Parts: sequence; structure tokens; C-alpha cells
Amino acid sequence: MKKKVTDFKSCLKSMPDILVSCRSKEGEDNALAVGYAGNCSYDPPMVMVGIVPSRHSYNMIKETGVFVVNLVSEEQREQYAYLGSHSGRDGDKLKALGMNVGEGVKINAPLLLDCPVSIECKVVDSIMTGSHEMFVGKVEYVHAKEDLIKENGSVDYSKIDLLKFR
Repeated sequence: MKKKVTDFKSCLKSMPDILVSCRSKEGEDNALAVGYAGNCSYDPPMVMVGIVPSRHSYNMIKETGVFVVNLVSEEQREQYAYLGSHSGRDGDKLKALGMNVGEGVKINAPLLLDCPVSIECKVVDSIMTGSHEMFVGKVEYVHAKEDLIKENGSVDYSKIDLLKFR
């Protein structure tokens, strides 16, 4: 017999946990841990990330219309936890962690170079779903570490130990 679940957060888990990086119009870089994310179209390729409006990165993405989805490996657990528990309002989180940051090719946002895959996205739509605003981003460019790219140009996810934070 089935029993009623009263904590909806535990019903459906979007995976994997990711880091979203962004840049303000003034040039401030930031990144935050995001648990609500996923593919939402393959033609054209689009992803969706959910961000709470009170987060420091929220206004950066609203103003610039761009963000980067960075996949996180298990070895980056501590960085993920830090980026998810500290606010960029209180200081430069990326600098505090000594993270390697690069420049986007198609958009003006930072890439987290230590992450195995980084996906540059341009916001094409968004919807308030209650606690989060879901930003729909059209994929503009995908970066992956060289040893992860198969001959056909796809990412070999079997070589990545993706973070499962929760």
C-alpha cells in the first residue's frame, strides 16, 4: 500500500546538481549552486535553471540575460557546498575558493574551468513558478575537457563522476 508524501521536495529530484555562473553589467563574477535544472528542448538545444529571486545572482541574470551552466564532479563537492551556502553580496566567492575562471566564447559570463562541462546560455524566456524563477536558456556554446569529448563530438558522461549532493 502507498502512503501520502507530505514533503514535496523529496518527490522528484532533478539531477545533477550544477553551478550557474554569471556576470553583472559592472563586471562582477559570481556563481551559485542550483538544484533545479534540466534540459527542456533539444531542437534548438535549451536548458532551464531555477533561481530564487533573493539570490545575488538572480539580478545579474535578469539584467544581462546570460548565464553558464557548469556541471560539477564529485571532487568539487566542497566548492559546490561553499558556493551554495555563501552569498556573493559578502565577497568574491570565486576568488575565495581560488577557482579557475575563463571567458565565454558567445556570451559575456565566466566559465568555471575546473568543471568538466560548461554550457553558455542566453535567456529566451522565464516563468515564476512560486519560489523560483525558471530561466530558459538557449544553448549558445558547450565547452568540455578534451578527454571527455567522443569522436562524434558528444560528451562521454561515463567518464564524469557527477556530483550527487543531496
